[in-house]
Order: sequence, then C-alpha cells, then structure tokens
Amino acid sequence: MPRQVTPARDARTVAHDVLVRVETEAAFADRLLGARLESLSRADRALASELVYGALAWQGRLDHHLGQLVRGSVASLDPPVRAALRLGLYQLLFLDRVPAYAAVDASVRLAHRRGRGAAGLVNAVLRRAAREGRAGLTLPDASADPIDRLAVEWSHPRWLVARLADEIGLEELPALLAAHNRSGEVTVRVNQLRTTGETLIRDLAAHGMHAAPARWADGALALERGAGALRSLPPFRDGHFAFQGEASQLVTLLLGTRPGACVLDACAAPGGKTVQAAAAAAPGGRVVALDVQAGGVRRIAVEATRLGLGAVHPVVADARRPPLRGTFDAVLVDAPCSGLGTLRRHPELRWRRREDDLGRLAILQGQLLAGAAPLVRPGGTLVYAVCTPMRAETDDVVARFLGAHPRFARESAAPYLPARAAALVSADGTLRTWPHRHDLDAFFAARLRAG
Repeated sequence: MPRQVTPARDARTVAHDVLVRVETEAAFADRLLGARLESLSRADRALASELVYGALAWQGRLDHHLGQLVRGSVASLDPPVRAALRLGLYQLLFLDRVPAYAAVDASVRLAHRRGRGAAGLVNAVLRRAAREGRAGLTLPDASADPIDRLAVEWSHPRWLVARLADEIGLEELPALLAAHNRSGEVTVRVNQLRTTGETLIRDLAAHGMHAAPARWADGALALERGAGALRSLPPFRDGHFAFQGEASQLVTLLLGTRPGACVLDACAAPGGKTVQAAAAAAPGGRVVALDVQAGGVRRIAVEATRLGLGAVHPVVADARRPPLRGTFDAVLVDAPCSGLGTLRRHPELRWRRREDDLGRLAILQGQLLAGAAPLVRPGGTLVYAVCTPMRAETDDVVARFLGAHPRFARESAAPYLPARAAALVSADGTLRTWPHRHDLDAFFAARLRAG
C-alpha cells in the first residue's frame, strides 16, 4: 500500500521528513518534495526546497563538523536525530537570514519526536555550534592532502573528487564542486504544438509563477526554485509544457528529427526526450520508446497523451536485445549512467554512488549501443548520451563502440544545435555541458553516422 502523505505544518517539518526518507529508503528528494510542497505557502515552499537540497549537498561537510561537536560517531545516531542536526547546522552555517535561535529551536522541536534525550542532544550540539560559529569548526589541512580538503570543504566523497580532478584538473575543480552545491534552475520545454513560449510565460505569471527564456535551448523556459504547485495548474494539465532539463533538450536535437521521421528511443523512461522527438517528428512521424520497466512505459504513454502526441509507441523491452524489425532514421541511446552530472538536482546521488559503479555501468552502456546499432538505417543517426562527465562512461564507451562497429563515424553536434550553443561542442564534435562553465547539468552526447 502506498505511504500516505500527511499535510505538513511547516517547511522544516517537510524538510526533515524528506531527509529521513531519502536516507532510510533510498528515495529521491525531488519526488518526495513534489508530493508535499503544494500544502505549503509560497515562502515555505522555497524554504523547504532550500533546506532539503542544501542539507543534502552539504551533508559531508555538516557531518565533518558534527564529528567535532558530537560525542561518539555521527553515523551511529538515529537517522531522525542526525537529520535534525544536519538541518540545524546547515541553517547556522549557510543561511544568514535565519536567526540562530530559530534554527536551534526548530531542530530541537523536530528531535522531540524521538524523545527528550534526542531533543537534549540536538539542543546541546547546536547551541555549541552557534556559540563557536564558523571560526570554531575546522577543515582538513590543504597542504597535507588537497583532495581530502576539497572533499570536505565542498562536501563530496573523496573518490569522486579524485576522479573529477583527473577529468578537469585541480585548478578548475573547486569551481565545479562549488557549482554542484548550487541548485540548478527548474526548466520546462514549451509544447509548441499547443502554445508558444510567450503565451506560456503570461499564463504562468497569471498563477504567480515567474518564467523566462532559458539561455541555450529554443523553447526552454527557466522557472524559480520551489515552484512545487506547477503540476496542479491548468497549463500543465492542458499539456502546454513538459518538465525537462535544458541540457536534456539539447541532446534530443542531435537526432536531427524532421517531420515524418521514424525514431527509436532505446532507454526512454521517464520520456522527456521521447515526447520532444515525437513533437519534432509530427506530422507523419513516429517514435518507438523502449524501457525495461513496465511502470516507466506507462508513464511515457500518460505523458504523450497529456501533450497530445499520438505517434508515440511505448514498448516494454530490453534495448540490449530489442524485439524490433526494420530500421530507424535515428536511434537515441540515453543510457543508464551514474547520474553524476545531475548533482545540482539530485545531491543525494553523490552519497549513493561508489567508484566501482562506473565500470559496471560502462559495460551496460556498451551493450546497449551494440544492441541498438543494427536498428540504424544506412545513412541514419545513432546518438549516445549520458548525464555524467566521467570518461569511463563517455569517451571510453564511444571509443570501444567505434572500434567494434566500423560502419559508424563521429559527426559534429554543432550543426544540430542553436548557434549560441556552439560553445558547448568540444573539438571532437561531442556535446559536453558543465555546471560551472555553462550553468547546465553535466551531459555528454555523441552523434554517430551509420555508413
């Protein structure tokens, strides 16, 4: 039976409940928040979002400092108590507009639900933190171990900091780590089959939601964080827009989809790129959307119906062994990956991923490309995309695929993107986006032409 969502009393209660479930149930913060924000005022929606994303992003540094304040191990604390401490310390260290007494008292109230002892612990630890301030909480010595210092200072697992240093170098690394800790914009794609960007901006403004054209992708609108009530508004119910990150929208453009085209989205759920490709293929085209999960396929069908796209054909299938005949003009392999390019939107991922995940996922990514390759018609296009900057999941996967499939060759992504997005294309023609350089999630996409 699905867990019942009780209406929340305030932003901090919502944030605490979400943080506990993220840690104890491996749930995702954005999904949990979406189910709760509608019961809050506009100001409390923004505060709850700030507290959840901030506490998750800065969790490593918060726990480092709590280790200096708590007797015993932070890891041994009851999860609700640990969450209350993280929330309180986050407000003390990072939210100057929140008075110290309010941060402490609110966390004590949250801990009271676990008993007087828990409340007393939280009260003592946070009052000490408030007295000592930032100056009393130390960080590792950078001269002794620069990677360890960066990992704690910017709240990332040490292995991830070391791998990112290999990707972009130590000089640029602090900017990237800092960008991971800033919430990215909420971005939607205008359904131009039903409305225009200008009209949608006016419609959202009429409901108190500020939207503006995004920087890179045509038809993308950026919205304020904490706009949790969007799904209840008429423009959403009427299919005037779809939630989709701006970098994700750019990836779909690499397919070069035109009206009448036949497209395969091989790893389709949750379906953002599927419906974007279907809109580009209209009229007369079709998009076959594969996913291994029946629930994902159902969500794609529901989304296509909401947006008025009848040419989407969802199929439950494993793209490593696709049960399809014939070929397609374009095939998208938006492969399962570590997701380490989306840490601004999913900060909890940094604490869940392990270094050995990269090699395991790279094997799967190669298998998916090999399964999709025979379905690309001669002269057709195969696009490989992942939301991660890691070479093991990006360049290395493409290089192995091209070595084993000589009928494919790289093509530059630049001609398929808006002119202003040329800066996002690297010298080898691949699309590469970065949070600190472009204010986008870290995506990689390679366009391959079949001979």
